[in-house]
Amino acid sequence: MSKYRRMYVPGGTYFFTVNLASRGKDLLLREIELLRSAYASVAVEHPVLCEAMVILPDHIHAVWTLPADDAHLSVRWKKIKATFTRHCPALSSVGPSKAIKGERCICQRRFWEHCIRDEADFAAHVDYCHWNPVKHGLVERPEAWPYSTVHRAIRRGEFVA
Repeated sequence: MSKYRRMYVPGGTYFFTVNLASRGKDLLLREIELLRSAYASVAVEHPVLCEAMVILPDHIHAVWTLPADDAHLSVRWKKIKATFTRHCPALSSVGPSKAIKGERCICQRRFWEHCIRDEADFAAHVDYCHWNPVKHGLVERPEAWPYSTVHRAIRRGEFVA
């Protein structure tokens, strides 16, 4: 076994970025209800505390806390992406390496994750989620973006608009 194998922490809090295979597309917004449904169905079997999330046209950022006895964050993303892909009517082209494996080309195979270290790191990554639509020039203020947990944070008094 490699000394560099990935170690996930049960009950850990993580920041994620999940990208479409074809950046610059708007598939996640066009199929937002399918994406929400895929997330909800996976969360029933594999619960997660969603601390923050934003859906952009071609990528997702999220901050999740896993259950205390669970470190299987990859399983969640794999199932969300598979469910979304399986039911998505709008498919991009499939490259040779994916065709051989019977894969459909919607999301990148991997995702990027960062284990949250402390309260400051947590706050920075939640803010990153909420401000990302502004960073990409999609809106002028976070609360103008409809596909974000910023609205929940505003209701809770955790984000001042």
